[in-house]
Amino acid sequence: MAVRRHHRALYLGLISAATTLHHLDQILAHSIVTGYHPDLITATTLLRRFSDLGGTAAAPRALRLFSSVPDPDLFLLNVLLRSLPPSSALPLICSLPRHYPHLRPNSFTYAAVASAASNHPEAAPPLHARIIVDGFANDPFVASAFADLYLNSSQVSLAEKVFDGIPDPDTVLWNTLISGLVKNCSFSRAGSVFQRMTASNSARFDSTTLAVVLPAAAELQDLNLGTLVHCSGIKLGLASPPHVVTGLISMYSKCGDIPAAEFLFEEVEYPDLIAYNAMISGYSINGHIESSVGLFKELLVSGVGRSNSSTMVGLIPVFSPFGYELLARSIHGFAVKSGFDVNSAVSTALTTVYCRLNDMEAARRAFDSMPEKSMASWNAMISGYAQNGLTATAISLFREMQACNLRPNQITVTSILSACAQLGALSMGKWVHQIIAEEDLELNVFVSTALIDMYAKCGSIAEARSIFDDMEDKNVVSWNVMISGYGIHGRGLESLKLFEAMRSASVAPTGVTFVSVLCACSHGGLVEEGRAIFESMKREHGVEPRPEHYASMVDLLGRAGRLGEALEFIKTTPESAGAGVWGALLGACMIHKESELARHAARKLFELEPENPGYHVLLSNIHSSKRNYLEAAMVREDAKSRKLAKTPGCTLIEVGDAVHTFTAGDRSHPQSTAIHSLLEKLTGKMIEAGYRAETEAALYDVEEEEKEQMVKVHSERLAIAFGLLSTGPGTEIRIIKNLRVCLDCHQATKFISKITQRVIVVRDATRFHHFRDGVCSCGDY
Repeated sequence: MAVRRHHRALYLGLISAATTLHHLDQILAHSIVTGYHPDLITATTLLRRFSDLGGTAAAPRALRLFSSVPDPDLFLLNVLLRSLPPSSALPLICSLPRHYPHLRPNSFTYAAVASAASNHPEAAPPLHARIIVDGFANDPFVASAFADLYLNSSQVSLAEKVFDGIPDPDTVLWNTLISGLVKNCSFSRAGSVFQRMTASNSARFDSTTLAVVLPAAAELQDLNLGTLVHCSGIKLGLASPPHVVTGLISMYSKCGDIPAAEFLFEEVEYPDLIAYNAMISGYSINGHIESSVGLFKELLVSGVGRSNSSTMVGLIPVFSPFGYELLARSIHGFAVKSGFDVNSAVSTALTTVYCRLNDMEAARRAFDSMPEKSMASWNAMISGYAQNGLTATAISLFREMQACNLRPNQITVTSILSACAQLGALSMGKWVHQIIAEEDLELNVFVSTALIDMYAKCGSIAEARSIFDDMEDKNVVSWNVMISGYGIHGRGLESLKLFEAMRSASVAPTGVTFVSVLCACSHGGLVEEGRAIFESMKREHGVEPRPEHYASMVDLLGRAGRLGEALEFIKTTPESAGAGVWGALLGACMIHKESELARHAARKLFELEPENPGYHVLLSNIHSSKRNYLEAAMVREDAKSRKLAKTPGCTLIEVGDAVHTFTAGDRSHPQSTAIHSLLEKLTGKMIEAGYRAETEAALYDVEEEEKEQMVKVHSERLAIAFGLLSTGPGTEIRIIKNLRVCLDCHQATKFISKITQRVIVVRDATRFHHFRDGVCSCGDY
């Protein structure tokens, strides 16, 4: 026996000293030749070392070693399972009753298998089925391992099902679920789970519980949840550990309560680097840039230690970049000098700040220079493109991200939905909606609101309302987007009803709410209702009218033909109302062909915004509509002398996955001949049905016949003709015009919708027009 113990000590020492798999092979061969093998303790140590040196690549050796032991115990099995890939672990578990009937898997066995499958989510369902068959589904230890497995692969719903199957979850399982939900950006769910834990009589908090839920409160900017966590920590004596205090500083900062964050920071006798980073970031998030830089300088001389990548991320003025471009570039230089620029989080923050400064080239350089791109870095670049109007580039980068087999999260899809809304790309938006369902992404308030906005701006107002009605938690932005959606579709009464429902739900309207409601009243011709809402802004809701509200009121009165009232209203507005009110009045003059008042409005606008070409175009058009061609020409000549260029009109139509763009008279499209031929045929049928060209739309001093020819090839008509050629009978046609649709094209589209029996949806610069059977939803208002 003493000799055997001596041999064991010798082999254990050799195994510990081995540095390659070849060394281990030699040790095993020697033990077999000497007759020492199999020894259970030595075999277990050897198997562990195989795993340490070779990982899953050593799996065949590990399996051979295990099978060479005639009477393996459960501990050896569990060690083996931790070293195997799921493709080997699952067959081994299934074969146990046949080959090793004495080995009964325990909770450690299945936890080991779950751990081995952490990078192989496809193995989770069969493994999960096995634990149910073997009666371990209610074991908290196993459940925690499988919940973690599902959460690591972003299968949130499955993780919650595992959790819900445990009648009495322990603290570790609660913490696993909350932490995993936060990692998956499911902040609302994480907060709800914590509140369930609070209400549970059997659940016990620990400091980890508080630390993992605080980021959820911070990201949601939910001060009530954050305060609940803080109070629970104080009550249970868990609020003092450094990692909890740091989490509280970050939470209060992100919720905008800087005094509370400062109080906590000052209470720490010897703040460490993590505490400094939290406070530096807190100042920066709230726009206290000087305080952030001052604390950074204090950190450098404090002796706490060198700054790290988190310090850089917190210091970069991402949330208040304007006026601090030089500081951002200086921090970038410091990061490069310190070697932090290769850190993904630092590069992401730099990408974001450059996007917000509209320096897209610098942003893309920071993005492209990252050795490894995180999901946050992809989100920053995609969001930056979308927010700066580069929607096609945003969508292209999203496709590139997918090609890298990266799963989008809520932030990604929110950015892409915003791009789809700007482009009016309904099929793309529906595709993103499908991705949300397939990836089981949480429909949090941000994603749901982005979906509502996308469907509303792509013309599917019914789908937008369906999503709105299904939302459990609506914030003020959700209400605003839905109210605005009804407004741009000319459904003013629905906007007003929703506004009243919002008030009944005790959601306080904001300035944006009132802009949306007033615009809805304007497009719907609801003058008295709009006037009453404007008067209630300050009196009932304490919202001070801004220039956009005054402009909306002028538009409301002007569209209704009350030009005198509109002018009198302008006289009551403060000087800060600016050009918006006069621009709205000039637009109303165009609708009602009021040239004298238009001249007055234009003179004001030329003083306030001399570089805006749109006002010259409007005034010229008004003169042309009254056949004052000489004055129209003088206005155009004035604009030309100022080198003011009119925005060229163009129309987009989405067919399949492709977006086609047309300009007036366009013959560059591959199907141009067929498009123009169809337009000729349609025009003939329209004339037979009573159509007469509104030649004022041509606005030039040329012969009537030539004017008729000009309006026939406007971009919206070319797009509609292409849509008719490219889609089957009964298919709805949707087009997007970058300017307002002209009077003649509006009239022509009514006739086309009746002749072809098609629904045609036109989104122009201000609203939607739904044409059906010869009638437009705007009521020609």
